[in-house]
Parts: sequence; C-alpha cells; structure tokens
Amino acid sequence: MNLDRYSDNFFQVNHINGFLPKKSPIAVLPKRYSDLQILIDEMPIKKANGENGLLAEEGAIEDAVKNLKNYKELVKDEDDVFINQALFRAYAFLTSAYLLAPSHFGFQKTKKYGKAHTILPSQLAEPFVIVSKKLDVYPFLDYHYAYSLGNYVKIDNAKGYEWENLAMAAKFSGMDDERGFIMLHVDINQYSPQLVGSILEFLNSKNSNDINRSLTNCLSAMKSINERRQIMWEASRWKHYNDFRVFIMGIKGNNEIFGDGVVYEGISDKPVQYRGQTGAQDNIIPTADIFTGVIEYYPSNDLTKYLLDLRSYRPKCIQHFLSDLKDEMYGNRLFNKIKEDNNEEGLCILIQILDEIYYFRNGHWQFVQKYIMANTKYAKATGGTPIISWIPNQITAVLKYMSDVLELIPNNSSFIDKTSFEEQLSKKVTLLDKQLQLLHGDNYNAEDVFALNRKLKLNDD
Repeated sequence: MNLDRYSDNFFQVNHINGFLPKKSPIAVLPKRYSDLQILIDEMPIKKANGENGLLAEEGAIEDAVKNLKNYKELVKDEDDVFINQALFRAYAFLTSAYLLAPSHFGFQKTKKYGKAHTILPSQLAEPFVIVSKKLDVYPFLDYHYAYSLGNYVKIDNAKGYEWENLAMAAKFSGMDDERGFIMLHVDINQYSPQLVGSILEFLNSKNSNDINRSLTNCLSAMKSINERRQIMWEASRWKHYNDFRVFIMGIKGNNEIFGDGVVYEGISDKPVQYRGQTGAQDNIIPTADIFTGVIEYYPSNDLTKYLLDLRSYRPKCIQHFLSDLKDEMYGNRLFNKIKEDNNEEGLCILIQILDEIYYFRNGHWQFVQKYIMANTKYAKATGGTPIISWIPNQITAVLKYMSDVLELIPNNSSFIDKTSFEEQLSKKVTLLDKQLQLLHGDNYNAEDVFALNRKLKLNDD
C-alpha cells in the first residue's frame, strides 16, 4: 500500500494517526471571520455561558443568517487546509442549523419532524461550496471534517482523547449529551492507529507467527474500541438524543423533511440531495470488515449499496485507503492464507476479532433501539436509510462468517473453547431473528425488542 495516497495534510492514515487528524483541529476561526465565529458561538440551544442561544428561539437563526456577510472572496484565497477545514465545519453547522430549524421546532410542538427550509441563502451556500471543493467533499454536514473527527477541542492538552477531555468547537444543542455522543466517536478512534498498524503488519508478514502477531494486535485494538464504545450509555443519555438529532439529518432519503431537495442559492437553481451525518461514515468497522473478509459475506441488496455509497462521503485520502485495502485483501486473502497454512491459532484469533465486530454492530443496533426507536416513530436514520433493517443487514453477514470459521476450528482446540463459541453464536442468531419478528409493521414496541437483549444476556448497556 502506498501510504502517500492516504494523506490530504489534515488526515494522514497510518500507524501513528490512524483515522484521526494529524494534529488537533483549529478551535476558533481567524479574526477575519469574526462575524462567522460569533454566529457559531451564538447558535447552540444552550451557549457556553448557559444562556439560551439562537436555536432556542424560533426564527432567530434565520434572522441571524440574513445579517451574515458573504465571505466567499476571503474563502477563495485560503490555502491552509486546517483553516479550510474549520471553515467547512462552520458552514456545515450553520447550513444544517438553518435548514433544519423548522424541523426542530416542529418536533418540539408535535413530536414529529417538521418541514425543513429548502433554499440555502447565498451567504452560506457560496462560501460553503467553495471550501467544500477545496476539500473535495460534498457541501453538507459530514462526519470527518465537520461533526466529529474535525470538531474536537482538547480541554487539557496533556491528556488523551477520552471523551471526558474533549469539548466541541461547534455544536447544536450545546448540552453535555451532544458532547458525549459525538466526542465518544473521537474517543474510540484513539485506537485506530493500532488497528491500521496491525493491518500493515499483516501485509508485511512473512510467516504464521507474523500473521498471528498482527491479528493479536488487531484483536487488542478492537477490544479497546468496544470497551470505550460501551461508555456511550453514560456519556449521552438516550432520552436526550432528540435534542440534537434532527440537526444531523440529511436531505437524501428524507423526503418527508426536505421534499425534492435543497437549492443552494447563487450556485444553481436545481435542488440537490446529500446524505446526513452518520456514525456509519466512521472508518473502524469498514476497515475491520475489509481486512477480516466480512465484506465477502455482505448480501447483494440496496442496504449494502448504501454502505458503499457512504464511501463517497469520506475524505478522498480515506477513500483511497479503503479501496487499496480492498484490493490487497481481495478474495478473502486473510481467511484463505490462514487456511492454507493450517494456522489453527490464526483461526482462533480471527473468530475473536469477528466476535468484536459483532459486539460493535450489535451494540450500535441497541443504540438504534433505545436512542431512536424508543424516542420517535420516524423510521429513517440520519443518513436516510430505514433504521430497522440496515444494521441487521450487516450483523447477518458477520454471523454467517463466524459460522464458517468455527467449522474449521478443531473441537479440542487449545486456543479457544469452541463449544462456548458455538452456544454464543446460536444465541446471537436467535436474538436477531426474534427481534426482526417483533419489528414487522409500524406498531412495534421498542422496549420489547430491547428486552430480548437482556433475556439472552447479550445486552450492551
């Protein structure tokens, strides 16, 4: 793999940075953008000083945007990637806040998302499109440059990436549940250097010992990622998810909110549609899926097409990494190499990595059950897909692959307790089947679905 292809000078994918930026993002825009920065600071429902912000008052964000100057000429001249990223983040937040403010207030009144604005004023649209072209991404709120990985501010620079030590440069609700929700995504990515490093080790491996060492490092990274991910239950309380969720909704797939799309004033009279910000744009699980071979088990359906479509919503350098890794691992290279070498230990480490991928996905599925399904009957994810089916689509792929790996492990293996793994796998299949049975129709009870996790002792919280 050519590591030079995996950098845009903001991100640089390797064993040092993983999927995190090369250095901390700029927290505050340069003074020449002072009016824009003031608007970002005034925007949250709760401002840093505890007072109500613009998104706490119906019509306030619209009035503020009317008075914002158009910085397009200044933005054209920017050539520092960290300033361009901070500008992209600012315009992304303002765009979503402006467009979705009516939906937010509609939900407060009726518990249903209201119609969004469908025209983005030129003072937002024009500079936003300019800076998005510089970064070569879509002009809409994304996971990498805007909401998550490019939005953290270390509270204490001497400390690490634990969410408790991270603040947000830009925010919608301004409350701790939003901070915990999105900063935990940064938190889990502190282990992405180890994950990427383990894969690079495999690609340079000479024998089974090398392979097993790389797999052990991969397993260690995935375990740490899952341990931190589980903290979501305390970092962001599920009952408060709707305080900010509406603002990360995308245009594409959410016709009930956006209709035919959004016109970017001064850019084109034709409505455009972009997917919303979603944790599915994170790179950890796609990387693990490609490396281990889970992608070979993806079903051929529209939900899988959606996951692949999300690749285009990532920075180009990360798209290159995922594409090159897929080429390197073509034809389930890892699994076939382990089989070819009769590497029993390798199979046993692989099944444990797959188990961690399952626990990540099943944990995410439980987040959906509690944070979304128990809060609203609106059946679309922020990325525009059906919330009930797209995660189970991928869980099924992991379970099928685990079954195939288990078949090759001897019953008397000294590396794992195969019988225990088989019993757990059966429970996991049963859990998913029963949950999907409960979810037929619109009148499901989210609590019944969630209760099955506890009944089978596969609960994540």
